Amino acid sequence: MDRVNTNIAVLGGGPAGYVAAIRAAQLGAEVVLIEEKELGGVCLNIGCIPTKALLKTSDTAVTIKKSKEFGIESSIGNIDWNAALGRKNRVVKNLNTGVEQLLHANGVTIIKGRGSVISERKLVVQTDEEAIEVCCEKLILTTGAVPMMPPIDGINLEGVITSNEALSLDCLPKSVVIIGGGVIGLEFASMWSAIGAKITVIEQKDRILPGEDKEVADELMKLIKRQGISFKLSALVTEIQKTEDGLGVTYNQGEKVSTQSCETVLVAVGRKLNSDIFQNLNLNIKNGAVIVDESMETNKKGVYAAGDLVGGKLLAHLAFMEGKVAAENALGISSKVNYQAVPACVYTNPEMASVGMTEEEAIEAGIAAKVGRFNFRNNGRALTLGEREGFVKVIADQENTIIGGQILGTNASEMISELTLAITLKAKADDLADMIHPHPSLGEAIWEACGDLLGRAIHKL
Repeated sequence: MDRVNTNIAVLGGGPAGYVAAIRAAQLGAEVVLIEEKELGGVCLNIGCIPTKALLKTSDTAVTIKKSKEFGIESSIGNIDWNAALGRKNRVVKNLNTGVEQLLHANGVTIIKGRGSVISERKLVVQTDEEAIEVCCEKLILTTGAVPMMPPIDGINLEGVITSNEALSLDCLPKSVVIIGGGVIGLEFASMWSAIGAKITVIEQKDRILPGEDKEVADELMKLIKRQGISFKLSALVTEIQKTEDGLGVTYNQGEKVSTQSCETVLVAVGRKLNSDIFQNLNLNIKNGAVIVDESMETNKKGVYAAGDLVGGKLLAHLAFMEGKVAAENALGISSKVNYQAVPACVYTNPEMASVGMTEEEAIEAGIAAKVGRFNFRNNGRALTLGEREGFVKVIADQENTIIGGQILGTNASEMISELTLAITLKAKADDLADMIHPHPSLGEAIWEACGDLLGRAIHKL
């Protein structure tokens, strides 16, 4: 068996893993990165990036449908989904190649194969040709997560898929039942509905996006219901059956039992963390998540974990930062993640983005929160774009320090960075209310929301 000695071994080449590897190499370490599948992990290959590439197709369809409003007569003659898939695949391949080039440019050794942890300082990687023993001084675990499959009768029937398969469907389903009203479920609902599919979302809780601000989530549901998406809330799926026309999904709402027919069922109830492969390490694990301290170190000295594996918000950009922090601490540089300033985005139409505390969380924490709001219908740029729906909401404490913010509207995922920066720098609402924003711009809605919080919004009645 060949043997490789290195300073840092990283198991998993997703967002946390490849960032950890590059950062460790930048700091002068010899680094080995082990990845069984494609570099970039779920996000790049079967998650964030391909989903957004296909959402651009559905967004284009929406724009065409609205074109008459802008003085252009047009219609959708045909949707070539295979062409959309081809574009998606090209985007993914381009970024995947880019990640590999970055790793090589930084001197990271990549071993393609399945890594098994033998001890805190040793792994064995089974490649297509051979087994390789990797001995390291420090180990960083970044093995991510996979779609969760709930124990529902019929869950393994043909036509029942997860987001992995949904991104490679060679033809568009005419009707879909989506089990789960979280981020993944809503993004696919928005994508498929825009190009003609009949969508029903079944959510066990009494609201969509349970972890987000209720006011914003309720408004988002109201807006996307107008697009023809149907919701069944407080509903528990009990069975999926094969029918003559496709599939039937049986669910309970209290005492009421109903069945929804469809062609395809998308299971989007969350993700299972890949933490059950480290028995040899005896790591502290709670609810499937590897427990780490603020340096991302586990209970085993010299063993670090980052990304989805450590639980919390399963976000690629958070995994980037956790991977960076793990690498820095492994090499003696003290750093930590600011979990108070982690933005989250939902790429529906319209988009939704949030950062920091919600109004409900602030109240539960005993904070006498101040709230400012501003509607996009009163924003000049939004009206010129034909995107008047939604609003900005800003949360601050009694000293006017911004502790949270939510945006529902077009380009919310781009705008949220201003509020993320404000929370990171512990800025006050006064700072943003006095900052000059370009006019006309969507960002003025943040300016006005901060002004509203202070009782001095200009363009609000």
